[in-house]
Amino acid sequence: MPVHTYTNWNKRKTDEEEKVEPFRKYCFICEGANTETFYFKKLIDLRKELNIHPLIDIRLWEKTDKDKDISFAKNLFEFALQQKALPENDFDLETDKMIVVFDADIFECKVDGYEDLVSKIEEHDIAAVSNPGFELFLLLHIKDSYCQYILGHEKEFLEPDQNGSYKKAFDVLRDATNMNAKTNHRIGLLAENVKVAIEQEKQINQNIHQCKGRVTSNIGLIIEHIMNEAPNK
Repeated sequence: MPVHTYTNWNKRKTDEEEKVEPFRKYCFICEGANTETFYFKKLIDLRKELNIHPLIDIRLWEKTDKDKDISFAKNLFEFALQQKALPENDFDLETDKMIVVFDADIFECKVDGYEDLVSKIEEHDIAAVSNPGFELFLLLHIKDSYCQYILGHEKEFLEPDQNGSYKKAFDVLRDATNMNAKTNHRIGLLAENVKVAIEQEKQINQNIHQCKGRVTSNIGLIIEHIMNEAPNK
């Protein structure tokens, strides 16, 4: 079953306006079903405020029905490849890019094959990785959060709790925002501060090929690239 596509591309004031095709589409597909959806929908809605080029389309591919619970990164990538091949998803293999968003925490000590997965994604598409999880990237949207919450506490973010979960980023974000990122759609409003996140992310590791044991995110780097792309067409 195809994904549900969220985009605000080519919203026209009237039906008479000429429809323009994008130069490139960036299609985000995410491991998480809630938090990432809240965020990327808001980011897409902000495309004009972020001065994203009019010929660049940003889309969120939302998993639906039985596919909604696909979460393991390797399975997510395999599912994403299937979506690229479906005509109804309107993915141009020559120009479009799929961005596979997943957490690296499970690869810290539980699962092998991280580098192989990233390399396979990067053959044609983009791997957007946060370690321990997406809440770390969200935390970076809060002004001075790197110095206040992360600097000097990096090891704490990568220490699992008694249940083997990496909850530090989630807990810190909850305390800083008074919101549960997994259930409160207002967490997506942090996207309004994406430029803050982009700058603060540069203070942590952005090299996803060397993220084991390191607080890491390259999501801001990817968004910055999209914001700066200026296709000649």
